[in-house]
Amino acid sequence: MLATVLYPLSRALLFRLDPERAHRLALRAIAAAGSAPGIGAALRAAYCVPEAEPVQAFGLTFPNRVGLAAGYDKDGEAWRGLAALGFGHVEIGTVTPAPQSGNPRPRLFRLVEDRSLVNRMGFPGRGAAYVAARLRGRRPPGLVLGVNIGKQKATPLEQAADDYEALIDVFAPLADYLAVNVSSPNTPGLRRLQERGFLEGLLARLVTRRDERARELGRRVPLLVKLAPDLDPAQLAAALEAILATGVDGVIATNTTLGREGLRSPLASEEGGLSGAALTALSTDVVRRIHEAVGDRLPIVAVGGIMGPDDARAKLDAGATLLQLYTGLVYAGPGLVKRILQAL
Repeated sequence: MLATVLYPLSRALLFRLDPERAHRLALRAIAAAGSAPGIGAALRAAYCVPEAEPVQAFGLTFPNRVGLAAGYDKDGEAWRGLAALGFGHVEIGTVTPAPQSGNPRPRLFRLVEDRSLVNRMGFPGRGAAYVAARLRGRRPPGLVLGVNIGKQKATPLEQAADDYEALIDVFAPLADYLAVNVSSPNTPGLRRLQERGFLEGLLARLVTRRDERARELGRRVPLLVKLAPDLDPAQLAAALEAILATGVDGVIATNTTLGREGLRSPLASEEGGLSGAALTALSTDVVRRIHEAVGDRLPIVAVGGIMGPDDARAKLDAGATLLQLYTGLVYAGPGLVKRILQAL
């Protein structure tokens, strides 16, 4: 309850800062909390919902349905602290093989009037070796850890599978599942990998590499694919056919959108991917269309505009098995996880 009262004050201060700087400060604070046993225990007591129902998906047991989407903790610096906020799973990344700076700043914008964000980050990060070092060691009890992987900006599409295979080699021993990002709008050409001509060949290679690593590790790491919300019906159907044909374990729906319909913010014209309340209806519709097409053959992780319990319920009613948050946390605060779990 105290956190619910205090967060609007914290948000007012953070919203005075450049969005990327504010995010960095918040991430550092959460990371520090996660490394301090007393503070971590206090956060778990305040935010966790022990009575939440576990969920089985992809051969894994998730302690609850609500996870943190990729993009929030790109380099794996705060995931232990984030786990104390009640998430059942945390997805790190997107991680690329080598460090890269991403797109020029400014590249993150708050559309306050629309309770949304626009980002054109472009996979900035310290690279696979750095992130792998951050993931080794203590694991919060019960937490499911995912790693979202992406190709280097400079890698041609025809060689993209090499990047993803290298990332599977690094993170299969460390992650509970891996998510293949072929849908960010901020890496030139990346979304073309969702076309069946690219996607089926890419996923076939990645499933083969995953299976090779499984024999070495003695466990199978589920492989998921993250799709864009902007695919037309034929494109979505083709992508799902490729995913099913190659034996991928699940789909994450959705990434950010390039659409700008109905926005009021003067920043709506900024280039990049749109997330938050402006994405809610579109993302839910894509979840529904995927579920109608594949039924229970392909579990769905729903992400996109979950700003409160009603949005979470709508995603589950549309056919989702698990949920992920990002922009909702910016506007509603960390208590959102608990509010959703208690409402479900």
